[in-house]
Amino acid sequence: MHSPSEFLPESMIQMLKRQQYKLFGHSAVKLCHWTKASLYKNEPCYKQQFYGIQSHRCLQLSPAVAWCDQNCVFCWRPLTAMQKFPAAFDEPAEIIDEAVKQQRILLSGYGEFREKIGSKRLKEANNPNNAAISLAGEPTLYPKIGELIEEFHKRNFSTFLVSNGMHPDALAEMSLPTQLYISLESPSQEMHKKINVPLAKKSWETLNKTLALLPSLKTRKAIRLTAIKGMNMCNENDFAKLIEKAQPDFLEVKGYMFVGYSRQRLKMENMPLHNEVKEFAEKINAHLGYEFAGESKPSRVVLLSKKKAGQRIKGM
Repeated sequence: MHSPSEFLPESMIQMLKRQQYKLFGHSAVKLCHWTKASLYKNEPCYKQQFYGIQSHRCLQLSPAVAWCDQNCVFCWRPLTAMQKFPAAFDEPAEIIDEAVKQQRILLSGYGEFREKIGSKRLKEANNPNNAAISLAGEPTLYPKIGELIEEFHKRNFSTFLVSNGMHPDALAEMSLPTQLYISLESPSQEMHKKINVPLAKKSWETLNKTLALLPSLKTRKAIRLTAIKGMNMCNENDFAKLIEKAQPDFLEVKGYMFVGYSRQRLKMENMPLHNEVKEFAEKINAHLGYEFAGESKPSRVVLLSKKKAGQRIKGM
């Protein structure tokens, strides 16, 4: 396995370490807030409520921690220039082995709370069974993303992949995850340039190509819309037209959170209240006719389902 220093400047390595990332090669893991909350407070992530995963058994990772082709204003990370993904890269099995190993190191301090957590749950947490391939960067830039998902599935993991939609050819050819998320924050090309700050040419056309591709992909699909107050909580009909093109199984409307480096680009006032997120979701849904399937006030997220809520989750 490669060293992070082969790919990343020392300043970025140190920054990520301070933020409690475990780096290996071009990949990284980090304990999600909700993994910790699920263990210590029995407060799981909304994905457990919505989709049936177990938050304390979730492995949050990225195979491309510092590579992305957008500089979204709401992103937690510092904005960087687009760099080509390394020609020499780690193999999927290596990434998974090291990710689980580093997750266990991150969890090691929870042993002192064994009595509160319970030995069974702590053991389960050390043996994750869901991979959230969404930590940072754009995962479809990793050339073997399909093989990575295949390897996870061989190990009886479910997989949730979050993509910015800038690589439709990769999505069309790869082995598909249990659930595929496509981020959609802009109802127009003008807003896309302002909010997503794309680094590639014809990015709006590329995103629309991805949305048009989604109906043909044989897996569970979700559109995630990060709602930013004062920026994109408008043009509901235009959003609905893009979502109709994609025909996702789910629409997640989630409020922007004032965290990380996004605080240098946005303001606290850009973070909507949960009731504002819900009202915005309802306005979009007036053009869609999806079913209301759930909400999480702590995460400021509303879930809309193309199917009836009781039928939405199968095969987890």
